[in-house]
Amino acid sequence: MGYGSYTSYDWTKLKTSKKLDASSSVNQIFQKREMDPRFDPRFIGKREARDSDDHPNSTPIILGLDVTGSMGYLSKQIAQESLHETMMKLFSTKPVEDPQIMFAAIGDTQDNAPLQVTQFESDIRIAEQLLDLWLEGRGGDGPEDYPLVWYFAAKHTSIDCFEKHGRKGYIFTIGDADCHEMISKEGMNKVFDDKVRRNVMSAELARKAGAMYEIFHINIHHGAKSEYPKNLESILPGRLLKVGANEIAALPEIIVTTMLLKEGRQLQDVLELWPELTRPTVKKAVADLVLPTKKGIRF
Repeated sequence: MGYGSYTSYDWTKLKTSKKLDASSSVNQIFQKREMDPRFDPRFIGKREARDSDDHPNSTPIILGLDVTGSMGYLSKQIAQESLHETMMKLFSTKPVEDPQIMFAAIGDTQDNAPLQVTQFESDIRIAEQLLDLWLEGRGGDGPEDYPLVWYFAAKHTSIDCFEKHGRKGYIFTIGDADCHEMISKEGMNKVFDDKVRRNVMSAELARKAGAMYEIFHINIHHGAKSEYPKNLESILPGRLLKVGANEIAALPEIIVTTMLLKEGRQLQDVLELWPELTRPTVKKAVADLVLPTKKGIRF
């Protein structure tokens, strides 16, 4: 997948057709009340990010959203503002060539829809499929199963950037909880039609996906007392980004900044791309990143 190009005109046209504006509620934006079979991992062999005449150097980017009860505001922000802003900033700053976006809606294996995955797309179908996801809204204050995305990426994606050119794609998961240290085989087999025979450690899934993708997690915290996700910190050392719940408007800049840094740009140069009021939020979010480069380690 991944043909065509994303434009502001198409985004405006889609919002108009859906009658969406700043006053739209989460339920008005996301109208599905069950999982669409198109996005059910049990029925998906491979999601493909392929080079084409339109996009000869495709770069897959997976954005995984926590869609449990506490995170409805995040999905609303992504749908109304962040997706469009992220696409525009990807095109204007060009951290990678020919981005192809896939969304993943993430919950817990106890949910009815623990994982939903769209296609890799380069045009307005990115947004169309995002709006067709089901916000199940279950879950409490416990860990979520972000590693399901890593498993899907490792086992159920085929990407030309890695297979043909030796370049990695990107995975960003976003949520306000830690992840489970392990996912049971029963949980895995509920989500995937792969006949998994043993419990799987989340760290193992990160290693497998990390062979093909640069993995990052954006931790949304709710004030000073919010706990840092200890399992994720251990599994993804140097790859966690800290964002306050009142700072999620800066998600596009944070995501693109992370990619620019990984691709070799200097932080001060990147910060100058953004509005002055946004720079402190971005700088704080990336403060703990440790990114290997050709010249060594960047802090």
